[in-house]
Amino acid sequence: MTKADLGAAPANIQIRKDDSANWAALAERLETAGGQDSPIDADHAGWLVGRGTPRTGRAENPGQWVANWAGLQLNPRQRDAVAQALASEVLFLWGPPGTGKTDVVGHIVEGSFRQGLKVLFLAPTNVAVDQALERMCSLLEHEEGFDEGIVQRAGTIVLPSLRSRYGDQVDPARIAALLVESIDRQISTATDQLKGARAALALHDRIRDLESDLATGTEEMAEADRDHAAAAKMVAAADTLAAQLRRKMEKVGPPTGFLAERRTAKLSDLRSALAHEEDEATRAREDVARAARRRTAGEKQAAEARRALPAAYAAVVGIPPRLTVAESAASLQEQLDELGRKRKQIQDEVRSHCRVLGATVAKAVQSRKLLDEVDVVVIDEAGMVNLPSAWFAAGLARKRVVVAGDFRQLPAVTKGDGDREASEEERTHSREWTARDAFHAAGLVDPSGRVRQDPRLVALDTQYRMREPICAVVNEVAYPDAPLRTGRGNTSRLPFAPLIDSPVILIDTSGRRIAGGGRKSHMTNAVHAAVIHELVRGLQYEGVLPGRKWQEVPEGERATDRLAVIAPYREQVKALKNSLAHRFGEDYDGLVDTVHRFQGSQRPVVLLDTVAGAGKDPGFFYSGTGLSSQTCRLLNVALSRAQDHLVVVADVAFLREHLAPHSEALAMVDHLEAHAQTISADQLIPIRDADQLATLSEEELARPAFFEHSEVLEAVAWDVERAQRSIELYSAFMDAPPVRRWARMLGPKVAEGVQSTVFTRPSEEQQEPSRVARHRELVGQLEAVGCRVEFRDRMHEKVLILDGSVLWHGSKNLLANIGPTDLMMRYTDPASCDRVRRLMERTRMERPARGFWRPARETAPASEIPAQRAEAPDGKVYPGLVRDGRLYLDVPYEQKDEAKRLLRAQWDREARHWWVDADRITREQAARWLP
Repeated sequence: MTKADLGAAPANIQIRKDDSANWAALAERLETAGGQDSPIDADHAGWLVGRGTPRTGRAENPGQWVANWAGLQLNPRQRDAVAQALASEVLFLWGPPGTGKTDVVGHIVEGSFRQGLKVLFLAPTNVAVDQALERMCSLLEHEEGFDEGIVQRAGTIVLPSLRSRYGDQVDPARIAALLVESIDRQISTATDQLKGARAALALHDRIRDLESDLATGTEEMAEADRDHAAAAKMVAAADTLAAQLRRKMEKVGPPTGFLAERRTAKLSDLRSALAHEEDEATRAREDVARAARRRTAGEKQAAEARRALPAAYAAVVGIPPRLTVAESAASLQEQLDELGRKRKQIQDEVRSHCRVLGATVAKAVQSRKLLDEVDVVVIDEAGMVNLPSAWFAAGLARKRVVVAGDFRQLPAVTKGDGDREASEEERTHSREWTARDAFHAAGLVDPSGRVRQDPRLVALDTQYRMREPICAVVNEVAYPDAPLRTGRGNTSRLPFAPLIDSPVILIDTSGRRIAGGGRKSHMTNAVHAAVIHELVRGLQYEGVLPGRKWQEVPEGERATDRLAVIAPYREQVKALKNSLAHRFGEDYDGLVDTVHRFQGSQRPVVLLDTVAGAGKDPGFFYSGTGLSSQTCRLLNVALSRAQDHLVVVADVAFLREHLAPHSEALAMVDHLEAHAQTISADQLIPIRDADQLATLSEEELARPAFFEHSEVLEAVAWDVERAQRSIELYSAFMDAPPVRRWARMLGPKVAEGVQSTVFTRPSEEQQEPSRVARHRELVGQLEAVGCRVEFRDRMHEKVLILDGSVLWHGSKNLLANIGPTDLMMRYTDPASCDRVRRLMERTRMERPARGFWRPARETAPASEIPAQRAEAPDGKVYPGLVRDGRLYLDVPYEQKDEAKRLLRAQWDREARHWWVDADRITREQAARWLP
């Protein structure tokens, strides 16, 4: 329920999860630290932030606690980690991608269990918990009591393999269900018996009720008869007296003569007496009627009871007496109550039987108590756990804390350090506590992001996931100070495919760049999308990926088993998801996502789309530098998902132009150019001639293709001729010859009923009077043939969309004469057409128009001069006021981000109002936030 007034019939309601709920629960837990009933040991929690002097050591004989220790396939660093964990109070385990961290953690938990300790295993996500818990179950499944729940999962199991293999042994509800199966059978039997006893009681009670109804009805009849007789007697008496009074009134006669007064008084007395008797008679008659009705009702009740009683008597034949049945029902209820108590006791026993419990960090924070006692706390994927939660979790341990993870992969998602509304003190506090992980807080990482040698830390140094050339890229980007060795062979486990016959491939799109516009132009890239389409198509053709019509593809050979497409920005991810599903089938859903979504997973083939190829910079994904930066972590995760083949799609020239000199992203580009197999976009996306279009099959026409400047007009004309529903042409500029040519093409299409729309800049945006007039003339030519012309302030898009499915996109203004180097790409995909259309509309909304051109010293028309209200006498600011070039607005708090995005509004702290540049923003544009 919400306290907000939503009105009688709200048109649109959105429900969003409150991100502060976990923080509120965490704050409540932390406030209890140090209290008498608090489960937190502040000293042990302090180990996580470098406080105290926790003991470190090494178990001399780990085989005492870890089964088949000598035969385990563990490398020296992995063995060091297990041996040190089993003899230390704290261990920080640094496990880069593919280094077997899950196996090491599993053996640490196994050894701790056999040391007689209770272990609480925590991870930030349900999948991470389930994956680790499945490994622990495989190590402990032969231990006595495993079926009774020595290993348990707190919360919902989300990993299908864990649920199918060990669900009956680790799910407390299922364990309890198996243990109480006998009790449940007894409860079921007793419940059925109780239902029967209650049914028998109901039959006895039915007879009792019917007999009562018969007695009541009979008694009511008798009482009604008596009342009827008494009332009838009263009617007769009243009628007799009334008749006598009437005769006396006749004898008195009229009140005349000398006795008139006496006669009048006599008659008055007689009339009063008569009225009384008549009233008595009326009441008595009503009593008679009531008695008759009561008798009828009693007679009916008695009759119905007489009719029903024989069947009721027959129904209880063979049933014990009511007293006996009632005693049986009471006994059965007591039995059920006792069985219920036993059932609950078993559930409590299942909980107390647990020796290893797996849960998410959030579950641990929100739960009052997961285990009665916790000896060892293991925090996995600790780099993704915010420091206060990790501190709380470590404080639950009585004897040992193990922190495992990689501080160069994705960190915890926090917002405080980047909140522009927060004070500098608040942001500093957030950076200190919520934006740091345990490795940094414990002092294991220096300010430059490089790891320090420390007895508390064991670093795993051999990875088994990636082929050596892929590992080399990851080392260059994320582990230059502690390079990983490769412990697997350098051959691919996939069928041979010429398209990806190298472990690392760089596809350079620099020569086929299509410039974008708007603040978010770096977040999508149509050329990269086309490259990825052709890669997927080629992998289908070569049998690496199943084709669209394949049936019953075995597990491990599905597209999502073999390939991941990773992009840094959601806009490109959404575009790729929609277009791949349209072109290759719904089975490809889940193939594409952001870096965050792929953390913790791996695929034989990874396509990393760097996306950036337009705009003033590559965007926030590439903005960081340093080993602790967000950029380094994101690239590390993206690159290290690949097992056999890594394909990076990048506009190398654009990245080189914009990346910082010491950026990890630039290090990646340098390494790829030096060591990867490099191919250009032209080798995947064909460059076609216009006359080829008529000869291609529908399948070939659907492929992306580039067209050089000299071929574009003829190729576009071929597509226009085939258009059947709509033509949408975006061209920022116009010149006479192209406009005349397009008017000749569009006129017949309009006559056929094809809706034709041209989007261009307003005539007033031209830079001199002669061009303004010429532009208006060109607009008139298009409108004369039936085209609809819409104006977009400051637009620069160069796009053609036909029938909502064919997209021409590039650097050529189709209605203007531009140089011979212009390039266009043809793309057949309704989803891409919709995306580009929405992108252009959004760009228009985000980019307020500048003032129209006017000759020097020309005064703007009065209608265009912002109206300025008179200054308030007290000098206060109010919405609509223009002061010092600022136009003040009335912006509700919930709309501030929109005002900043659309109008670049700024906050005046002293005036407590939002404002915009009055010379740049017109009142019409800001009308939404003006009186």
